[in-house]
Amino acid sequence: MNTLLATLVALLVSALFLGACSGPAAENAAKPTPVRVQTAITGPALPPISTNGIVATKDEMRLSFKSGGIIKSIRVQAGSAIKRGETLADIELTEVNAQVEQARQLAEKAKRDLDRGERLYNDQVISLEQLQDLRTQERVARAQLASAEFNRGYAVITAPRDGVVLRKLAEEREVVPAGQPILIIGARDGGYVVKAALSDREVVQLKLGDPAEIRMDAYPQASIAGTLSEIAGASDERSGMFPIEVRFDSLPVTLASGLVAKLNIHPASGRLGKLTYVPIAAVVEGDGDRASVFVVNGDRVKRRPVRIAFIAPQAVALADGLQPGERIVTDGALYLEDDERIEVVGEITRVVGNLDVSTS
Repeated sequence: MNTLLATLVALLVSALFLGACSGPAAENAAKPTPVRVQTAITGPALPPISTNGIVATKDEMRLSFKSGGIIKSIRVQAGSAIKRGETLADIELTEVNAQVEQARQLAEKAKRDLDRGERLYNDQVISLEQLQDLRTQERVARAQLASAEFNRGYAVITAPRDGVVLRKLAEEREVVPAGQPILIIGARDGGYVVKAALSDREVVQLKLGDPAEIRMDAYPQASIAGTLSEIAGASDERSGMFPIEVRFDSLPVTLASGLVAKLNIHPASGRLGKLTYVPIAAVVEGDGDRASVFVVNGDRVKRRPVRIAFIAPQAVALADGLQPGERIVTDGALYLEDDERIEVVGEITRVVGNLDVSTS
């Protein structure tokens, strides 16, 4: 009797113990895993070309004096806004005026000599050849006067267009030779561009009009649309790179020359073919060009092997294994197992690279 009672008590205790241990575990095992999902989309077959560049005005002009001399005044500073026709700088005119006066006197003398020669030729005192020499001397003297007056007209630097002074390269009272840049200005009506350089393997993929994304360290949250507007026909002799320009399609922020910009240019040739794009967070267990994604199948997920074509900014392009329109897990993918139950707590809508992601 005592033995039977002891056996019943042991079985009861074991049952209570097992019930206490297995109840929560079973409940936890049955609870689905919360995840976020996103729809795979179609994208270009080539990755964007990424490079860094510098923001600059489209039209930069280096202004100088036609004649050398002593700078009398510079009326602007770097950053000054200027208007077309505004006087920006001038040089001392004493020497220039002396050159003009000397040329004028020589021209007047040559004119007097010619008038005298015409009379002497009519009186048959001088020959036709001597008269022709006097005419040549008079024309040369008039040309020298015109040249001196032209140089005096360019002893003053005026603004050719509305814009801003980018750099000031000299100071007042400095002696400068003819043609030495004094001011560099940027024209406002030309707009802003990003100047960069690409290798030969990259530049051959591009065509004028290819779309681009522009990001700047000064505005880290802003992504500005741009268009490839210029491709050099020859490489730079020093670097071997090909200069390019990307213009801003709009100006939602205040720009200044010298800002550092990051470019992602999408080649037109890449749009001829299509690949499937997924967020980087959706790809797990990568090994070379092989990886996996979790595809949503009702309230469960199925592990799907995929092959990676390339990694673009904020996205992965897949060569095969997944079709556009299939829903895949993003947040929470690292913690899943094949055929595991899930609970969708959010469906993400965002831009992957330069592609709008739509949700069902």
